[in-house]
Amino acid sequence: QVQLMESGGGTVQSGGSLRLSCAITGYTGSTFCMAWFRQAPGKEREGVAGIDNRGYLTYGAFVKGRFTISKDNTKNTLDLQMNSLEPEDPAMYYCAVGRVVCAARENWYWRPVLRHFNDWGQGTQVTVSA
Repeated sequence: QVQLMESGGGTVQSGGSLRLSCAITGYTGSTFCMAWFRQAPGKEREGVAGIDNRGYLTYGAFVKGRFTISKDNTKNTLDLQMNSLEPEDPAMYYCAVGRVVCAARENWYWRPVLRHFNDWGQGTQVTVSA
């Protein structure tokens, strides 16, 4: 059974930084996309960043170089370093695992298909104050 547990959310001033972490256990497949998503009230869930079994990285267009996704294989964690947070970034942030690669190639305009992701964490809230 795959389990995911996010941590690291909180409130930060506009322009500040946060580091999210997701502990992932129980996944044994050789093909995967491990990813961060976010969902703001009244909006659709959108992909923030993903890393797959090939090491390919993908980011949503709104990231604009501000966030970095990484995977620590010794700790079994998926991290998201978020810098230069903007008033548009507040949302519930979720980590998820899909059993397919994130995309055909690395890109900065990632729009994942949600049904490809089978396992989700409970989410961690990110708030940005002016």
